[in-house]
Amino acid sequence: MSKQIPYDRNTPYNQLPLLPPPDEKVISIEMMQGVNKANKALAELKGFAKKLPNQSMLVNTISLREAKASTEIENIFTTDDELYKTLSGSDAGLEGNAKEVLRYRQALWKGYQDIQKKGKFDTRLLIKIYQEIKDVKDGIRPPQTETTIKKRGSGILGGTVVYTPPRGEKIIEEKLDNLIDYLIDDEKYAYDPLIKLAVSHYQFEAIHPFRDGNGRTGRILSILLMIQKKLLDVPILYLSAYIIANKDDYYALLNKVTTLRSWEEWIQYMLKAVEETATYTINKINEIDRLFQKTHQLVSDELPHIRKEFVEKIFEQPYVSPKALLDQNIKSLNTAKKYLEQMAELGIMVPKKVGKEIIYLNIDLLNLLSET
Repeated sequence: MSKQIPYDRNTPYNQLPLLPPPDEKVISIEMMQGVNKANKALAELKGFAKKLPNQSMLVNTISLREAKASTEIENIFTTDDELYKTLSGSDAGLEGNAKEVLRYRQALWKGYQDIQKKGKFDTRLLIKIYQEIKDVKDGIRPPQTETTIKKRGSGILGGTVVYTPPRGEKIIEEKLDNLIDYLIDDEKYAYDPLIKLAVSHYQFEAIHPFRDGNGRTGRILSILLMIQKKLLDVPILYLSAYIIANKDDYYALLNKVTTLRSWEEWIQYMLKAVEETATYTINKINEIDRLFQKTHQLVSDELPHIRKEFVEKIFEQPYVSPKALLDQNIKSLNTAKKYLEQMAELGIMVPKKVGKEIIYLNIDLLNLLSET
């Protein structure tokens, strides 16, 4: 058994152990049972998604839920109405929480595109995701930034330091390099990808390499890891809603890994998160696809001049502006407005005035996305 490294929450944890954890900490019969259940649920989700006629339509829709939930973990709240109206048009001049959510989604998609192109992680990608989330140009936090993690809340313990991450660029770089090596070298570190997902999620949060946005960057890393390890083809499984629903356990178990090197409970938590979220996502995608098929059939019967691709676009997010619908098939803004008005007459879309612009709400889709 490995010797416990002394830990003081008020001192930079420069002795944070490198990966991997000792095998006896992460491999057990119970652990493998959890791995098997989570992998089975992911395989079902991956297979179900392949049957969809247009995966990108539903991926974009579901990613909005993750963007909103992930920022809520950081106490960045935005209403569905505010968020979707924001996403219906240009992000120019956006401020506040809606912009934070939009940046998260943009960072997710840029990371996904990078993984698709290069097939592996590196520190550069993590910095790129962080910079997109926070709209900054800096990278790993410098040593003068005395970052600490404090207990949330306004009670008697509110503001108490619970963790001080490693400090010093060389130390942080060393631990990030080790993390990246653990993720990409499947011969040297021959662990199930979901074990790697759980272990790397903790390790990234413990390294806490950036001034801010570490939680959101770490959650995107987990999504991209599932893509890179071929567990999923597209980013359709998001863990933030599960973490919000089980937030106390999330922080308590992270802390137990730090203070006691208690890996098994933490890994089981993450495996359960993957399993339950995969099942939830299958049901949610099924509901969205069923609504899309019914809507498409109604439009085909009543408005046969409107192409299927137009209907798909109103399912990319609940609010849509006429200009967002322009493409090679619809080049006229007046035509886009006309089609939306015709769909409003059928009760599919609801017009709303936002500033000087009229945008249109797919009310049934919004209701599906708002359900937990």
